[in-house]
Amino acid sequence: MKLLSPAKLARFGLALLAALGLPTQGREAPKQPAPTPGRTTPPPMPAPNPVPAPTPPPAPETVRIVAGAASTLHGGSAAIATTPVAQTQGSLVIIGGGLRGDNADVWQRIVKLAGGRGARIAVFPSAAGNPERSAQTIIGYLRKWGADAFLVPVAIRLNGSDYRKAAEDQALAEKIRKADGIYFAGGDQGRITKALVREDGTHTAVLEAVWAVYRRGGVVAGSSAGAAIMSSTMFSNPKAILSMLQTGIADGRELAPGLGFIGDDIFVDQHLLVRGRFARMIPAMMAKGYQIGLGIDEDSAMVVNAQREVEIIGYKGAMLIDLTRAETDKENPLFNVQNAVISYLDRGDKFNIATRMFIPSSDKAGGRLDPTRPLGRGAVFSNDVLGNSAVVDLMERLIDSDQAEAIGIASGNPRTDKTETGFEFRFTKTAESVGYVSAVADAYSILNIRLDIRPIELYRPLYKYR
Repeated sequence: MKLLSPAKLARFGLALLAALGLPTQGREAPKQPAPTPGRTTPPPMPAPNPVPAPTPPPAPETVRIVAGAASTLHGGSAAIATTPVAQTQGSLVIIGGGLRGDNADVWQRIVKLAGGRGARIAVFPSAAGNPERSAQTIIGYLRKWGADAFLVPVAIRLNGSDYRKAAEDQALAEKIRKADGIYFAGGDQGRITKALVREDGTHTAVLEAVWAVYRRGGVVAGSSAGAAIMSSTMFSNPKAILSMLQTGIADGRELAPGLGFIGDDIFVDQHLLVRGRFARMIPAMMAKGYQIGLGIDEDSAMVVNAQREVEIIGYKGAMLIDLTRAETDKENPLFNVQNAVISYLDRGDKFNIATRMFIPSSDKAGGRLDPTRPLGRGAVFSNDVLGNSAVVDLMERLIDSDQAEAIGIASGNPRTDKTETGFEFRFTKTAESVGYVSAVADAYSILNIRLDIRPIELYRPLYKYR
């Protein structure tokens, strides 16, 4: 059983009092109007069965998420120039992998964006190791939630099928073109691009049909590998994260072209928090010149509409990485970065790529943390910042703490007898940092935390028996 920290216990207590309708802080008694001189004030008549007026919910607070400009606004937003992208009218549902069949938030949203009950959704099992099984499972879930889903037999490992011939089949392309939505299964994203992109880099007839669905307003959804292809660059046969930091990333080996549905200016990654992949996003973004990256966790999704508004749905959340002001020490041959900005967007939160504006989920309305009244005390650190959800746990403890910074360490085998290169991840609160806490759950949204990464020398073995 997971034990809550004292700070989170205190937050839970406040949320419980609010849920029971009990006061959480002292309030002044209402002031009575002063009597007019020379006039007798009659005693107030009791109102029969007074009904209190409903309290309107607070207006959503918006915060700009961009390095160097995190001002708080109420209503409206200030536009910030971004890289132009192709004009599309459709929506994306970018799923971090591990999507459960009972995740109604995600499955229902896909079907709704495709047009609702009866919508035709083409299922691509191209990435899967067992395409038949993967496709039938996904088709079953989509039909459960009301869609009319069908298999697209374009997959390298599909028995009895020539994927290159199928990808150029005009009748199949026309069937896809008439669909209302597309779903890409998980597996190996390299199999998707190999099956749907010609050797000269041009689109096959089937891929052109997918883009036609997207451009006219359909939904394109993808899980795991199906999420990786959403950006114009994707990982391809990557090394382990620590090895990637130690030895670097090679374009053409660890990185390959994706399909680019989200545009050329956003880098996308998946399985993010569970596998600590935020740390591999940064060197990949730097290698390809991306300033903004979005990484989504398992059993969760980012919904991106035609206006480039992002909504987080499902079980967990997403990381937003901003390298607008990031710098590196070029004299140091090992990976390093200073002044990156990292934010955690929780389920229900919204972010606009075009304006860089953030709106917290409804359960966090009025839940902005007061930096002068932190609940946490003492040093904030993690000995394994690449561990399962370790980065979010560290950021949550930091944002509601009396500490200005937190340290996370990435290292390898603690029992090796060789000196090892590891990495220090230093998270720092700045004047731009903002935190929100939910009134009903142990959930935070954390914006604009500075992140510096530098190589360190680790002496081995880390410990010995006493």
